[in-house]
Amino acid sequence: MNIKKTCAVFCFALTGMLNAQHYSIIPQPTNLQINKGSFSLNKDTQIIIDPHLENEALLLVNDIELIKGIKVELAKAGIAPVSNFIKFQLIKPLIKSTEEYTLSIDEKSILISASSAQGIFYGSQTLLQLLQVNHGMAPACIINDKPRFSWRGMHLDVARHMFPLKDIKKFLRWMAYHKLNTFHLHLTEDQGWRIEIKKYPKLTSTGAWRRSTPPYGARKSDNNIKYGGFYTQDQLKDLVAYAQKLHITIVPEIDMPGHMSAAIASYPYLGNSDIQYFNPQVMNRWGVYPYTLAPKEKTFQWIDDVLSEVCEIFPSKYIHIGGDEAPKEQWQESDFAKAFIKKNNLKDSHALQSYFISRIEKILQKKKRKLIGWDEIREGGLSKDATVMSWRGEEGGIASAKEGHDVVMTPIKFTYFNFYQAPEKEQLAKGKNFEAFGGFIPIEKIYHYNPVPAELSTKESQHILGTQAQLWSEYIKTWDRLEYMAFPRIAALSEVAWSSNTKKDFNEFSKRLKDIKLQYKRAGINLYE
Repeated sequence: MNIKKTCAVFCFALTGMLNAQHYSIIPQPTNLQINKGSFSLNKDTQIIIDPHLENEALLLVNDIELIKGIKVELAKAGIAPVSNFIKFQLIKPLIKSTEEYTLSIDEKSILISASSAQGIFYGSQTLLQLLQVNHGMAPACIINDKPRFSWRGMHLDVARHMFPLKDIKKFLRWMAYHKLNTFHLHLTEDQGWRIEIKKYPKLTSTGAWRRSTPPYGARKSDNNIKYGGFYTQDQLKDLVAYAQKLHITIVPEIDMPGHMSAAIASYPYLGNSDIQYFNPQVMNRWGVYPYTLAPKEKTFQWIDDVLSEVCEIFPSKYIHIGGDEAPKEQWQESDFAKAFIKKNNLKDSHALQSYFISRIEKILQKKKRKLIGWDEIREGGLSKDATVMSWRGEEGGIASAKEGHDVVMTPIKFTYFNFYQAPEKEQLAKGKNFEAFGGFIPIEKIYHYNPVPAELSTKESQHILGTQAQLWSEYIKTWDRLEYMAFPRIAALSEVAWSSNTKKDFNEFSKRLKDIKLQYKRAGINLYE
């Protein structure tokens, strides 16, 4: 993997000197002690590491070369020069968090210490920001830092619209820059199946292609242009490997039992084929469709087979199974589904949804994985080990945490980056291609979000794993459009997920953001301003 090439779009050489030291770090560190002086990179600077930290060191070496035009040399631990060195130091863990680090900078040296490579990496990202905004110099300081939440994520829908993997890697690099550690990859939808499953080739030969797409500004119309494609397993494994270098976990989503039109169009036996007007197809309009998986043993075997291949690609602890927006009409009409409900002593179609989720969870448990799904998985009851992603509001997350379930807070009114970040009328005045899903979520609203609801006790709040933002791609057709929707809001999200809620100050954040936005621009990011 050519990390240097990928980083080339991420960092730009900076020239000149600042009149004053800038401590523009996002997310804001836990503690920052400002000292006098600064460390200046030069051709003699070395990075001292042990062999376990070579990945983290090489990433920083490449970044420094792009910032300053200097190729910093690596040196083994124990061979320390007198001055002008950067040292990575692993220490015995005194605390539970492997992401905690200390960054100490003076005129002669820089020391990053942590109990894990992950902590060292986050320290290096803080250093990178200081070097960038100070044009290759690191102002003297001592930073002790650790995250508020363990789940700090971004979601990307590649099912409605696909994006090149080189651009997704670029996005992962910027996630890491802001210490986000979870990438939720939404791979399947009514409008397209995007992951190669070798045992079921029709999922991509049929399910990956739709006959048309609504154009911007005409949601109930068609452009009559065939659209589709998919990622091979080797491509996705390469993406996972790159993410791992950045200490990012990719959580795949296979959405079921609803949002399955593309899969059922590929293999009709998966659907409720005994209903009237059964005619599955890969959908060419946005919205929620009635095609749900039928509760047949062949269906559950298909789920097992698909998840087996998914788990081979993605080593993540969690597998996201969607569970959202699963209409019950077909189950209520299907004689087979009704008989199944009766045979299994289920109360109704909502209980069948719960049964479905339970069966999927057992499949995942055999594969040593944990189930996570949108808050609709609560319908009809929820198994004790399931994790809930609360999107329709905070209510599902609050109820789940009170019941002892782990929760990731993703409420639509705070974390949906496919919503407008300026008033709709103002955006549409720029052109039809500025159309968004709807709603209005400016960066200030995101910044003030607290993922821990006041309704939760101290004990219950421990079940809040963190938060993430969503990029649903119905109205995000190109990469420059995605960047426009994500940046700079991603910076606010990172501070919500990492930094202490008691230190929030939007005006102060905005000052730091000015420096960070310069880095976005120098990297060619199409950000909203």
